[in-house]
Amino acid sequence: MDKKQHIAIFTTASLPWLTGTAVNPLFRAAYLAKDGEREVALVIPWLKLKDQEHVYPNNITFNSPQEQEKYVRQWLEERTGFRSSFRICFYPGIFSLHKRSILALGDITEVIPDEEADVAVLEEPEHLTWYHHGKRWKTKFRLVIGVVHTNYLEYVRREKNGQLQAFLLKFVNSWVVNIYCHKVIRLSAATQDLPRSVVCNVHGVNPRFLDIGLKKREQQENGDQPFAKGAYYIGKMVWSKGYKELLKLLHENQKELTGLEVDLYGSGEDSGQVEEAAKKLEITVRVHPGRDHGDPLFHDYKVFLNPSTTDVVCTTTAEALAMGKIVVCANHPSNDFFKQFPNCRTYDDNEGFVRETRKALQDHPSPLTDAQRHKLSWEAATERFLKSAELDNVVKKLTKTPSKLFLSTSLSFRRNLEDASAFIHHVGTGFFTKEPDEEQCKELGLPVPPKKQSYPSRKWAFWS
Repeated sequence: MDKKQHIAIFTTASLPWLTGTAVNPLFRAAYLAKDGEREVALVIPWLKLKDQEHVYPNNITFNSPQEQEKYVRQWLEERTGFRSSFRICFYPGIFSLHKRSILALGDITEVIPDEEADVAVLEEPEHLTWYHHGKRWKTKFRLVIGVVHTNYLEYVRREKNGQLQAFLLKFVNSWVVNIYCHKVIRLSAATQDLPRSVVCNVHGVNPRFLDIGLKKREQQENGDQPFAKGAYYIGKMVWSKGYKELLKLLHENQKELTGLEVDLYGSGEDSGQVEEAAKKLEITVRVHPGRDHGDPLFHDYKVFLNPSTTDVVCTTTAEALAMGKIVVCANHPSNDFFKQFPNCRTYDDNEGFVRETRKALQDHPSPLTDAQRHKLSWEAATERFLKSAELDNVVKKLTKTPSKLFLSTSLSFRRNLEDASAFIHHVGTGFFTKEPDEEQCKELGLPVPPKKQSYPSRKWAFWS
């Protein structure tokens, strides 16, 4: 029998943090492993208790990686309805308050043994390689595929000196992705163009939302009224997640939208400001704490308003469509995948937003067909991933380089240039990276790294 292909999926977050890079790679691992044709490992960060308290909601913390793995598997099984066969591995991480994200400590490629290093999937390849200081990904693995989740350029443009930051970040992202990835999948054209990249939405919808949509379709077929509520929006309550755009649209079109009522659901550092801004509107806008989008509270809403343009492919938009709702969203590259569904209504300006919102509130949603439901599913997303990544075609052609070699001996000018670039990055990140401490190493069963001299620049560069 042929040896099974090993796929290691590295990501930048984990449950119970319900962010896209925690949820989507988890489903990807489950569905890639479902048919038993591949050996799949999901590699996620392990945080110290103080960082868990910052990141994880509802005071959920774990005393050991095993305890967190049990939580993750139970959450997944409740939503997929099947027991997954993939492995879960942990790498040491630290939460950066400044960047509001998790960063890896040490060389996380070591989590996967050399004999199993066939394919690496880097969920957020820029994020995972900005500070990577260790074995080169392309040297360790036969094939390295990046999946770009986040429009980092759009986020930094909203900060102080945003245009300059975006210019520099665009260069850095292209540089590290070129060094470490053989191929890149961009979820939508909203992301920056990267070397050797293709655009394809390889994410699916939690099966729970498709089940909700199926029940709504059955209600419609029986002549019942399945949607008794009006318009809502759900998302992390920070201005950059669409709240600024939505409240601006409502403010500028109050007379045209007289009688409209909107419920906002979310939790985040800008909750207070969002609530204050909502109170100033003539339109009724109610602000509620964040809840799971699958909560029965949301089942009867008919219209999902989502003006956000910072998402690459918005998970909540996909979930709303799966539940059979009408979605009103911006005519933006991040929403291109959703335009194929009749319940997706896009707008270009204020007039279009008013027109589509009023029409959506009057219309009955079109019941999702079986074919449309399949396109939203993780089964279809996995098919798109395998096709875009070209795993079967590419892996056979790639020869593995001995992992001890850092610079290739190839005579190819392009390869030598890339190797030199990788060496510069390797040396440079030595000033900014940090090794896991003794406690984390013991928790993960890793060898304790020898103590080395710290650099004064590390503190501000890494997690200030």
